[in-house]
Amino acid sequence: MDIEEYLPKKEWGRVKSFAKKHETPFLVILLDVIKRKYLELQKNMSFAEIYYAVKANPASEVITMLDGLGSSFDVASVYELRKLLSLGVAPERLSCGNTIKKLKDIEEFYRSGVRLFVTDSETDVRNIAAAAPGSKVFVRILTSGFLTASWPLSRKFGCHSDMAFELLLLANKLGLQPYGVSFHVGSQQNDISAWNTAIDQVKQIFNWLKDEGINLKCINMGGGLPGNYIEKCQDVELYASEITKCLKEDFKGEIPNVIIEPGRYLAAESGVIVSEVINVATKSKTSLERWVFTDIGKFGGLMETLDESIKYPIYTEKKENPEKVIIAGPTCDSMDTIYEEHQYEMPSDLEPGDRVYWLSTGAYTASYSAVEFNGFPPLKTFCI
Repeated sequence: MDIEEYLPKKEWGRVKSFAKKHETPFLVILLDVIKRKYLELQKNMSFAEIYYAVKANPASEVITMLDGLGSSFDVASVYELRKLLSLGVAPERLSCGNTIKKLKDIEEFYRSGVRLFVTDSETDVRNIAAAAPGSKVFVRILTSGFLTASWPLSRKFGCHSDMAFELLLLANKLGLQPYGVSFHVGSQQNDISAWNTAIDQVKQIFNWLKDEGINLKCINMGGGLPGNYIEKCQDVELYASEITKCLKEDFKGEIPNVIIEPGRYLAAESGVIVSEVINVATKSKTSLERWVFTDIGKFGGLMETLDESIKYPIYTEKKENPEKVIIAGPTCDSMDTIYEEHQYEMPSDLEPGDRVYWLSTGAYTASYSAVEFNGFPPLKTFCI
């Protein structure tokens, strides 16, 4: 594997130099990579307001840097809300993006100054009206993007277009501001046409509401822009160009305000998990199948390898005689087998103590790691 397909030589050198000083496993985040991705996205989608999805990587250093660049933030819980406020992020730059929330949590968001909420059910609309009167609301719709995304999201979140129409009418009746329509085409979405299909649905809802005398003002396109893993993705320029074309075709010269909520796209390529081989074993004397056990696994931060959905690039310094292996984590749970069907090749002379580097692990790793499963602590994160 060519390391420079994922990180420039200088940045890889910084990771290696830093890693020498620390015991594995840990995650190294290169803040300059996130900054570069943010500015790249801002340049190519200048018409959109960026709301960073905090859940992707909630490190304080990441939030503070993005705040300094002018980013807004997609917030999933009161715990994220409290953290952002403690770091000095202005509440008017926050959106409550989770459609599943307690009434008392809505009250806290509103009390803190947040006035932008996403919803997808009647109960939630009524709770927002009661606890956050006069707020702006998006209704999130179901999309077909879950069929082509590596990490689909749409089945749990969103509602059908006809229900979205009814909920926006209800929001208006209850004194809320029906602000727009929200969707998410699925995380790590490689099919650009998924945005086209979703934008077509949005335009239809805009037209329905206009017939009722309500002019929606914004489209929240959520996340979905991919990061580079083993399977390469198109450049953001192509995504931006195609999405812009879809908006122009559907909305002609009256494109509404647009919000995007990148998480994986901004953070993924900034991260390297540094781990260590614990053991290399076979299950019988005649078996040709080698198991490589590392000190990082599903419960330590690699949860997105569930069903082998996300396939991280893996690097080792040894190169001799690469052979197919099964890779597993350190916990006493057979579910903690990372890659078996998609067998990676690792050098035949790999042995305990050798370091294994997992690239493009800046998103949804540390934030997924367990608190104390088998006693293992959460994944350490260092931002450099």
